[in-house]
Amino acid sequence: MGRILLERVKHTRMFIRHDQLEKIFEEFDGQCMALSKEQRLEKYKTMLENPFRFFRGSAYLFYYDVTKVPSIFHTDDEKPTWIQGDLHMDNFGAFQNESGDIVYDVNDFDEGYVGSYLYDIIRMSVSIALYLEEQGLNTSAQEMAIHHFLRGYINQLKRFQRKQDDPRTLSFTKDNTKGPIKRVLKKLEKRQRTHFLQDISQINEEGKRVFLWNEEVQPVSKEEFAAISNVLPNYAIKDIAIKHGSGTASIGLKRYYILVDGQTDALGVEDLVLEMKEVRSAIPAYFLPYNETFWAHYEHQGARVVGTQKAMHHLEDPHLAYVTMDGQEYYIRERSPYKKKVKPKNYTDLEDYFVTTSIMGQITAKIHARADIDYSDVFTYHSEVEILHAIGKHHDIFIESTILQAMRYKELVYSDFELFKEWVEEKFKS
Repeated sequence: MGRILLERVKHTRMFIRHDQLEKIFEEFDGQCMALSKEQRLEKYKTMLENPFRFFRGSAYLFYYDVTKVPSIFHTDDEKPTWIQGDLHMDNFGAFQNESGDIVYDVNDFDEGYVGSYLYDIIRMSVSIALYLEEQGLNTSAQEMAIHHFLRGYINQLKRFQRKQDDPRTLSFTKDNTKGPIKRVLKKLEKRQRTHFLQDISQINEEGKRVFLWNEEVQPVSKEEFAAISNVLPNYAIKDIAIKHGSGTASIGLKRYYILVDGQTDALGVEDLVLEMKEVRSAIPAYFLPYNETFWAHYEHQGARVVGTQKAMHHLEDPHLAYVTMDGQEYYIRERSPYKKKVKPKNYTDLEDYFVTTSIMGQITAKIHARADIDYSDVFTYHSEVEILHAIGKHHDIFIESTILQAMRYKELVYSDFELFKEWVEEKFKS
């Protein structure tokens, strides 16, 4: 009898969580995102690759869970931080800034919003644990990597507070980084800007540069070409393609590559590719306090993403813009030919993971500290001051608490991943 009752307890707990998952996925992917059955299946197939991919594609589930958990380390609701909103290991990368330097920074701003800094910190910490788990590293290594991330974050905030560094000008290059990040940046220095264009384009029989078609890069219809040309009247457009297969959470949103002529980058090279991506409301906005001042400035979702990137990057992309086309909102930026992530193959030992997460902590501190009164009139205070005040003097307690929460949530992600597999099989078996 006791065994039967225990099984009933386990079944009921899983049944309730299964029901929560189903309602959340139906609401956000089915209603808010309005994804078709085919688009949802494409997204879910990617999420089924592993728990880390599942975590990347279900930010709404993360916020549904963690916004219910109070913490003494949250900043006051009246003094939020401009957060990246979807911080994880694969949302950092290398690219060329507008001075021609190859830098390493956060490279995704679709979920930018205002709220407690702690949501970025916890989401990144969970992602570190999941990422390292996928590489076969044990719990101790995962916890130590998170520790380095958090220590890097706190130490960099303190440097800003003491005026030892300036968040408005600090950037991360081969000269002030180590390990895999430094190696990737040094390797990119040898890459020619034209390599990217050669990879995705060709000179046709008429002597014009056009895109090369493949599974991920496909031609657009005449109507799409005309509509995009209409909203970008200041560019001499050579060709337009629709881009498939990028990201996880953004699957189902339209993304275009636009080959333009007559524009030059910091090094004077002509011909570049713009990326025009459809954007919806930020996922954190559904769960965090409504900020009237923020929305007064960034009602257009493309403006919100562009504003987030400008706030968090030292040197802004001169091609950043936002448009509305056929009732949908988009943002535009240059698709950097130097875009590159640190991949699993780039790590050679444990120390490489620790050095990398520490630098990611410094970068996270930079984007939080920069996107306040230094950049935007939405803020009347310095975020680094408010964050350090919330963390207090007992840094070790903050670190231990965050690691504990991240590791517990990692286990929930693995459990949810199994339920998700069952649900997708049930929902899309036909």
